[in-house]
Amino acid sequence: LQIVRKAADIEDCGQSGRLGIIIGFQSTEMFGESLSGIAIFKRLGARIMQMSYNGPGMFGHGCLSDDDGGLTAVGENAVASMNENRVLIDVSHANKATTAETIALSKRPLVISHTGCNAVYEHPRNNDDAELRATADKGGVAGIYLMPFLDGGTGELTTEMFFLHLEHVLSICGEDHVGIGSDQGLRPVNDGPEYRQRLRAEVERRKAAGISAPGESADRPPFIPALNRSDRLLEIARLMESRGFSFRVIEKVIGMNFFRVMSEVW
Repeated sequence: LQIVRKAADIEDCGQSGRLGIIIGFQSTEMFGESLSGIAIFKRLGARIMQMSYNGPGMFGHGCLSDDDGGLTAVGENAVASMNENRVLIDVSHANKATTAETIALSKRPLVISHTGCNAVYEHPRNNDDAELRATADKGGVAGIYLMPFLDGGTGELTTEMFFLHLEHVLSICGEDHVGIGSDQGLRPVNDGPEYRQRLRAEVERRKAAGISAPGESADRPPFIPALNRSDRLLEIARLMESRGFSFRVIEKVIGMNFFRVMSEVW
């Protein structure tokens, strides 16, 4: 294993066969009441920080927040501090106002690391075309996830639905600003009774905490069965090739676009 602190570390991991770990935060509780934590956590290795999770937070509001407000005064200062400390800002999970204000305020590229497209299927965890386009215009990247929020069905998730989102975001953002943000672990899920029992308990816990997004269910696990494999990115590359995508576009989507924005920010 190797902690990734700069973009060159990613290349080093590829050459040495090590697994590179990029430390990132999905919420803001770890900062307490002070923004000094941004610089502290940066020194400790954190390189990606999200503006909010599903609910309201210190920096702004999440996509499930009852408040449709945007960045707080602290959040505005947080954007400036992340820019200064060369931390990659992530607006995944943020509501519309927090997303728009963060993108407008940031002086560096930023990402929506894992999302879907509201134009394909409208869901609080997905983003509008305007948000996706603004991210691209800032030089950033939007990553499409492999989650149940890609559609409103009840059956298994399919690669076809994933490609509807991927092809749409490519049409909106262009080939230099799209990636894969699976929102999943490296190992395939052993989808048996024990896993479903644990998943059901986790969904109930999230519902009780008020952080569960619509569509979370143990009856529809959060992965695409055809991509439930450790080499899912290579499989996505193969599927993209079969659909006529060029090697240039495949390489960018599979990882080079995220690598490029990390290189620029870090």
